[in-house]
Formats: sequence, C-alpha cells, structure tokens
Amino acid sequence: MKVIEVHQSVYAINDAIAEETRRKLKEDKTFMVNLMASPGAGKTTTLLKTIEKLNGKYKIGVMEADIDATVDAETMADAGVASIQVHTGGECAMDAEMTAQAIEEFQTSQYDLLFLENVGNLVCPAETDTGASRNVAILSIPEGDDKPLKYPLMFEVCQAVLINKIDTREYFDFDDEAVISHIHDLNPDAKIFFVSAKTGEGFDEWIAWLTAQVDAWNA
Repeated sequence: MKVIEVHQSVYAINDAIAEETRRKLKEDKTFMVNLMASPGAGKTTTLLKTIEKLNGKYKIGVMEADIDATVDAETMADAGVASIQVHTGGECAMDAEMTAQAIEEFQTSQYDLLFLENVGNLVCPAETDTGASRNVAILSIPEGDDKPLKYPLMFEVCQAVLINKIDTREYFDFDDEAVISHIHDLNPDAKIFFVSAKTGEGFDEWIAWLTAQVDAWNA
C-alpha cells in the first residue's frame, strides 16, 4: 500500500501565496491583522472599539469573512468603516488565495491598516497562513481559562491575545494567571491584553502595541 502525503504540497502552495501577500502589503505600506476567535468572543465589537480608540490615526479597512450572511460587514458600514463581506464558499477559514483575492478586490493599498475578521472558530483559522502582518486571537472570559490547552495551535501562531469581556469576571470562574501561564507555555513571546470591548477597559495597552506594530511595518 502506498501512502501519499498531500498536506505538505497544499500548505506549501498556500504559504507561497501568503508570503507574496506579505511582500505586497509591506511594499504598499499596509499593515494587516488576521483577527481570530470563537463565535461570540466579541470580534466585531472589539474591532469597532479598536477603530474608535485609534481616533482617525490611520485609514482603516475591514474584510469580514463568513461562510454566509453579511451582518458583520453591515455593522461596520453602519459605523462608517470601509468594509467588504467575504463568503468562504462553505470553508471554515480564510486561506491565502481567498485573502489575496479579497485584497485585490478591496484595493488595500489605499489603507494604512486592514483587519481580516476571520471565520469564527479556534481550529481552522489557526491552520492556514493568510499572509497577514500579524495574527491576533480573542479569548473571552466566559469561554474559560483552559482554552489554550484545548486549542494550542491558535495561541502558538498569534503574536497577541486579547482576553475580552473582563467586565463579566464576577460571573465566571476565570483564572487570569492560569491563562497567562497556559498561553506563554505555548508561545512565550505572545503579548496578552485584558480588555473589555464593552467598556473600553484595557484598550490603551492594546492600542499602544498595535500602533507600534503598524508604524514599524509602514515606516
């Protein structure tokens, strides 16, 4: 019996496209964040609060990826944010080719900062390089501090993790020190920010980190 390993070639093609996307983003001085999280973790609300806190510092665009529906892109548009909806055709995450097509359609060279709000789950998006400048994950307090143990790859591939909904701490048994330890065991260099997209608490530190990343990329 002959066994053919197909994943290597598939991922190699994806990675080549992703590297070309990063090269083009760097050339165009456009910084792209691949934002990943479970459904309900607060991706869209966090994005809106982030854009509000940036207070016009950058020209910002948002690509909303979903299997179907347009509700998130409509939410962004209603808030005055330039956005497009990307349907993944049933796929559970964006890959590099999908992202490259969306970037071309969106003409992202016109933007300083671009967000890709990936499809909501903690598995598929972590497996595929989109070509983003940085990967950021959101973990919400109601999900529990053990999520990094259950979905390690997500936290291994992210440069920053936002622990969202800290305004709900009193209602959930969530150990801040444990989640920091779990994440840093997987990824010692990951920056961790405790935030509330509802109240804005903790956003100053997140915005300072993000601004430094964007400015360095676009220098």
